[in-house]
Amino acid sequence: VQLQASGGGLVHAGGSPRLSCAASENIFSINAMGWYRQAPGKQRELVAAIPSDGSTNYSISVKGRFTISRDNDKNTVYLHMTSLKSEDTAVYYCNAEGLLAYSGSYYPDYWGQGTQVTVSS
Repeated sequence: VQLQASGGGLVHAGGSPRLSCAASENIFSINAMGWYRQAPGKQRELVAAIPSDGSTNYSISVKGRFTISRDNDKNTVYLHMTSLKSEDTAVYYCNAEGLLAYSGSYYPDYWGQGTQVTVSS
């Protein structure tokens, strides 16, 4: 089981990158998927989450600027970020809750590797 995140890098302030997180093909279903971030010296925090019903929730700091979406057929979650600010600089992690693999293995909470987003002013 793997969650592979991509799309990070160095971005200018005001930029609009999109992060992707794809689950490996041996996954049958995932309940909720989300993005978290951790800035240097700070705790990891929720950025946005999207359960299987497609509803969304966002942290106050990104609401109106970031959009989370998912493709259930591909078990992939996206984070479209706009109007980036320097305070958005962090390592972004994707998360899967209620992950069920075809093997029968169940993971209540599964993390992908992080992808660094650095916003330059």
